[in-house]
Amino acid sequence: MFYDVIIVGGGLAGMRAAIAAHDAGAKVGLISKIHPVRSHSGAAQGGINAALANHPQGKDDTPERHAYDTIKGSDFLADQDAVEIMTSAAPGIIFEFEHWGCPFSRFEDGSIAQRPFGGAGFPRTCYGADRTGLYLLHTLFEQVVKRKIDVLYERFVTKLAVKGGRCAGVIVMNLHSGEFQAIGGNAVIFATGGSGRVYSVNTTNAHASTGLGVVIPYWAGVPLEDMEFIQFHPTGLDGSSILMTEGCRGEGGYLINNKGERFMKNYVSEKIMELAPRDITARAMQTEINEGRGFEDRYLHLDLRHLGAKKIMERLPGIREICLNFKSIDPIKDPIPVHPAMHYTMGGIECDKDGMTRVDGFYAAGECACVSVHGANRLGGNSLLDTVVFGARCGRHAADRVKKMSQTVDTDTLDSALKEEKERYQRLCSSSGKENPYTIKNELSQVMMDKFGIFRNETDMKKGLDEIKILKERFNHIRAIPDTGKFNYDFLWVTEIAGNIEAGLCIATGALARAESRGSHFRIDFSKRNDEQWLKHSLFTYAPDAPQLTYKAVTMGKYKPEERKY
Repeated sequence: MFYDVIIVGGGLAGMRAAIAAHDAGAKVGLISKIHPVRSHSGAAQGGINAALANHPQGKDDTPERHAYDTIKGSDFLADQDAVEIMTSAAPGIIFEFEHWGCPFSRFEDGSIAQRPFGGAGFPRTCYGADRTGLYLLHTLFEQVVKRKIDVLYERFVTKLAVKGGRCAGVIVMNLHSGEFQAIGGNAVIFATGGSGRVYSVNTTNAHASTGLGVVIPYWAGVPLEDMEFIQFHPTGLDGSSILMTEGCRGEGGYLINNKGERFMKNYVSEKIMELAPRDITARAMQTEINEGRGFEDRYLHLDLRHLGAKKIMERLPGIREICLNFKSIDPIKDPIPVHPAMHYTMGGIECDKDGMTRVDGFYAAGECACVSVHGANRLGGNSLLDTVVFGARCGRHAADRVKKMSQTVDTDTLDSALKEEKERYQRLCSSSGKENPYTIKNELSQVMMDKFGIFRNETDMKKGLDEIKILKERFNHIRAIPDTGKFNYDFLWVTEIAGNIEAGLCIATGALARAESRGSHFRIDFSKRNDEQWLKHSLFTYAPDAPQLTYKAVTMGKYKPEERKY
């Protein structure tokens, strides 16, 4: 099987890349381990940023102001040229989705509605009630179906076929049959999403969002970037950590402690309050809980009751539905119990503005990639924008590049990779080890939360890094997996756990080394940002024992680093 362009991942970045590559004339194969409309992009709720200037209080908004807010929000670690590409493209992206039929919410004059989000100087987040990601996802899937793009779903990619610094395709397990297959391509684009399930005891991410998506190319020689920057969303639902969108606060929701206080006034200006950036809001919430002003020592209240039933039903119906189904409370009458929860990985596969990596023919886009437009802290509403802007650029670039290339399959490289993967499967099936892989998974998640959470320090992180290394060694002695043939989910999850361990090692190594506080990375023993020594990106290169850590410069531009004040 051969495609000009193979795309791995059926979320927003993957489908947008597929559409762009197809429209540029390439034969495209879209591979996903789940059906595309079940991708985690559909869980995004609050909206997508673009300086449309539709909101009555945002008439002066521009892409340049959007760029400044994004760079300031990133704590000046974002590459400024990439940010300007993203914010300049944003209005056109929204109009494209509108023309494709995406049901955005509207103002009374018929223009696309916008709401305020944290860290933004203007109300610039376009939305479809509180189901924006779902609406965008279905809109793109319709375009994929319209173009009759090949979608190979329930195919689990386990390995890149790389030889001599050139990517020749991927190895997949067809979950329907249990067979391994080699798929050749002149370009491979990874759009596999975030790594949230490394923190699976407290994350808003779907079970499908594991570290494997960034680790497969890492194992193949592609460096990862800025892995230590992990975003904790301020409002995960108590008990399940399901996302309670930033749109709740954008519509006017309050955060309340057990004293009945809107405590954010103690952390940012009263003009900003609940609309501070996520890193600052999450730290403020965790501080309230740690100092005894939470409820049951674990959560605070997100109060929407003053918004009224009409507004909640119109703009936040999904939030109400989740609260009714998962907590048996009605936000019209009850405050929502929330706490910070791991939400987003700012780091990922190192790539340039067109998604190209250091391995010839291999690209990355979306949350698994690090372009980098989010730096040390992502603003709400910018992740959906990132996926579609850089997904499209990536797809176009890959298609243009392969146009004149031979469609000869590199059989030797693919066969060699296929043989290695079949041998790995047999080793897993015949293992004589006793370790339970799911115990290791749970212990890893707990280490990540306890030692690499919102507040970090050297002593805990050193212990945490040692514990992850021990888990990696224990993973070499897991019990045998059953050879079930069809739908071997034990094999799938064991492979995902291996990816989580490697991703965890990178996060831990980068966090321990970075002796400063910047954005989401907050160290109580180095509580200030240190531009002189640490205004640089971390790079992680695979080595069997531990990642090799190096650094590269941040691309600066017109915006000079300054103290972040809100």
